[in-house]
Amino acid sequence: MALTIAPPQAAAIMLPILLVMDAIGLVVFRGQFDRANLRIMLPGAILGIALGALTFSLIDVRWIRGIIGLESILFALDRFRRARTVQVPQPVSTPKGWFWSTVSGFTSFVSHAGGPPIMQFLLPQGMDKLRLVGTTAVYFAVVNFVKLAPYGALGLLDMRNLATSALLLPIVPLGYWIGLKLLHGLDQRTFNRVLTWLLLLTGCKLLWDGIFGS
Repeated sequence: MALTIAPPQAAAIMLPILLVMDAIGLVVFRGQFDRANLRIMLPGAILGIALGALTFSLIDVRWIRGIIGLESILFALDRFRRARTVQVPQPVSTPKGWFWSTVSGFTSFVSHAGGPPIMQFLLPQGMDKLRLVGTTAVYFAVVNFVKLAPYGALGLLDMRNLATSALLLPIVPLGYWIGLKLLHGLDQRTFNRVLTWLLLLTGCKLLWDGIFGS
């Protein structure tokens, strides 16, 4: 979307859609989340959102996408390399959690690209797939709700953007249902592999947008 319209407008159009997805996720994955991680991640994310709001008019979104894209690619490639050996799940780290959630909150605010950074904190923990998805569902529900106020203050939630969002909303439940079917159809090992591939592809897309995006 950001390739055809201005990134701020694309971000504003996506926010209501993401909120609907978050609402579905909270129902589907209720009770399946990691409280210890969320206690670390949410304050960091709110700090990142505040930084994004303060610098929104000053930064070039392409640089943010490019940096996050490159870092995501390197992380995914390292995950593939490590998959050849037995992996010991990493414990929850407060410093790492604060760092990656702050980065995630910031990139989520400026371009809805908060997924790759937070995956770099959660994936090494070796969490069960449903618990991992449930944790990210709660995390992004809070993140996207908090973003409403600064988006409104920046004048991004105008009727034109909301009307465009409304046109796209009907496909959200179908997309979520397909994703849920795939989630339950994959074993843990395959799920981890698919998630790493998605992170790699997302990183490539972000890097491409950072280099060639308008």
